[in-house]
Amino acid sequence: MTLIKTQIGRRAFIKNTSLASGGLILGFSMLNACKPKQAETMAALEMPEEWFEMNGYLKIGDNGVVTILSPNPEIGQNVKTSMPMIVADELDIDWSQVIVEQAPLNTKLYSWQVAGGSRSISSSWQGLRMAGATARHLLKEAAAQAWQVPVSEISAVAGMLTHEASGNSAGYGEMASAASKLEVPEEIELKEQSEFTIIGTSRKNVDGKKIVTGQPLFGLDVQREGMLIATVAHPPAFGMTLKSFDASSAKQMPGIKDVFSIKVYEDDFKRSTFHHTAFNEVVVVLGETTWQVMQAKKAVQIEWEKAPDRTYGMTMFGNDMTVNHPAGMENSASHKEKMEAMSARPGRVVRRDGNPEAAFANAAKVIERSYSCPFLAHNTMEPMNFFAHVTEGHAELLGPTQTPEWMETAIAARLDLPLDKVDIMMTRQGGGFGRRLYGHFMVEAALISKQAKAPVKLVYSREEDMTQGIYRPAYYATYRAALDENNNMVAFHVKTGGIPESPLFANRFPAGALDNYLAEDWTIESNITTGAFRAPRSNFIAGAEQSFLDEVAEASGKDPIQFRLDLLQRAQQHPVGERNDYEADRYAGVLEMVREKSGWDQGATGRHRGVSAYFCHNSYVAQVLDVIMEGNEPKVDRVCVAIDCGIVVNPDAATNMAEGGTVDGIGQAMYSAMTFKDGVPEEKNFDRYRLIRHAEAPKSIDVHFVDNGKDPTGLGEPPFPPVMGALANALYKATGRRVYHQPFITDRPPLVG
Repeated sequence: MTLIKTQIGRRAFIKNTSLASGGLILGFSMLNACKPKQAETMAALEMPEEWFEMNGYLKIGDNGVVTILSPNPEIGQNVKTSMPMIVADELDIDWSQVIVEQAPLNTKLYSWQVAGGSRSISSSWQGLRMAGATARHLLKEAAAQAWQVPVSEISAVAGMLTHEASGNSAGYGEMASAASKLEVPEEIELKEQSEFTIIGTSRKNVDGKKIVTGQPLFGLDVQREGMLIATVAHPPAFGMTLKSFDASSAKQMPGIKDVFSIKVYEDDFKRSTFHHTAFNEVVVVLGETTWQVMQAKKAVQIEWEKAPDRTYGMTMFGNDMTVNHPAGMENSASHKEKMEAMSARPGRVVRRDGNPEAAFANAAKVIERSYSCPFLAHNTMEPMNFFAHVTEGHAELLGPTQTPEWMETAIAARLDLPLDKVDIMMTRQGGGFGRRLYGHFMVEAALISKQAKAPVKLVYSREEDMTQGIYRPAYYATYRAALDENNNMVAFHVKTGGIPESPLFANRFPAGALDNYLAEDWTIESNITTGAFRAPRSNFIAGAEQSFLDEVAEASGKDPIQFRLDLLQRAQQHPVGERNDYEADRYAGVLEMVREKSGWDQGATGRHRGVSAYFCHNSYVAQVLDVIMEGNEPKVDRVCVAIDCGIVVNPDAATNMAEGGTVDGIGQAMYSAMTFKDGVPEEKNFDRYRLIRHAEAPKSIDVHFVDNGKDPTGLGEPPFPPVMGALANALYKATGRRVYHQPFITDRPPLVG
């Protein structure tokens, strides 16, 4: 077993004299304590008469049933199942005796209650294990005291405590009360990986049955007595703002209670990066039903005017910055022209190794290619919504959010309330992908409820959601490679940027694998609001880089996988620079695995294969994608995926995430785009915004995980970026033509001809 301190940083399992349900409340870092919460009635389990709080993650009933709380938002990544699995394994409880509940936001009890950056499991891996292990230790100690035997002779397995020599045994429930009153030791033993009984096994989604039977789980399902429904109208174009409105006709319509405007954030509010809002002043329509308010919104006569330049301060994880939103009505055509012009100019040098300028000047051959991608809308299945009930001195909010912890401060500031008077509870979310990191709709709901003096559920229409902003930025990248007379790559140059941010990761592969390397970037300001989109920045640069490396491999006369492995061997044995982000051996490991599992070296008759590999969110993913031709139309037939994300907690759930990310990456690269004409989004619903369809998804996706025993890293995002490069490379093999500009379906159509 691994022995660790129960003190980490400035917080630990701190003894607290307050008692709840007869149990001592203990806390660890993000799990200080938990208020008792009534468990759901489950037909398969008999509910206990009394619960004993063991620590901030779990409580044990007098009959041995265990409730484990999952603190992080659930957006489909399955943390509501996987996080409790980790606690349960260290506790050593039978999973069938576990009830899982969603914890509310409570910054005194938990930290990093965020769904973003693929960090839910990795950031809490040790804390989750410690919560279970400490509770197990206290139960064993309670049994040892009761039976007057050494604690080292007590075994705890599947919810049972046993002393073999004396023949004594007891369930956890019998010792829970006594255990909850014991002192927490300074050190605790964690299991070795070989001792795991739940971690590494597949467990069904704890909400699965509720999802498929339509039971209320999501924000749109929230119903409260006396609740009103609200929707908002925002300017029809970026670069416009509210001037005036006439709601006299709308107010006469059935069920309509009021029409008014709100200002989301005050002018002097210092925003964080997650307090983005495209339109700070919106018109609210309040009524009895969703249909009534959406019909009445059409009757409101609103006059918009051009917005001036806007500049406001922002902080991102403690770093202050200034954000500029220039005036004007932007167009996709001019965006492309501006990005091409910026790419032709010298950029900001971010990294330079060796003498790349001399290497290019002396090269026998130079390969140069440019790649681009458009803005993208997140298009969650469930449009933005939130419930709020604001009364004098208190705000209750309930709904789907990826950042409850960070939005709490914004809501408290806007309502002029202390933080402890703002309660945020989380529902399951019908998709996030980064869109629900930005919680302006939560602030809107709170302001509407305050003015209405009533509980309110704010509901966006699909059109309001898609045209509100917070898109994936548009990007552009130019790559150059220098080859010597033997067709060896001797220099690499990337210059990339976007509107309004750069996608550059200057210290990722192939940095460190070449003596001569240059990375530059640039940005273009815009009033179109953007934000994190699944695997931010990587979601473009991975596909562009991997497409380019395939062209260089072809020009070098080398197999694409071997070409990458040769570079990684250099990075492993003789790395250049000291700031390389990746581990070359793990990167090479997924390439070796995907080569074997896909049967790359054996070829595939009738199939056209592309490969890609990428590192992001501390994980490594390689994919081989097979395209087949049906007439003149290419179809994705199979994708083989190799992943190194450390220990896999729930294999079936992890496979599902990899499959979903793969399908999503293919669809976004092939079909999706958000375009603008005079500031107006041209795609307002799915009749114009193209998503992948069932018949276009791969017929099979094979997912394989590297078993290396390392602590878990990210998984929700890493499978998404590289498949775009594998798709581009396979399309080239199938059609003889390379694609450089997303969406591929419109890149010099038809693809075959």
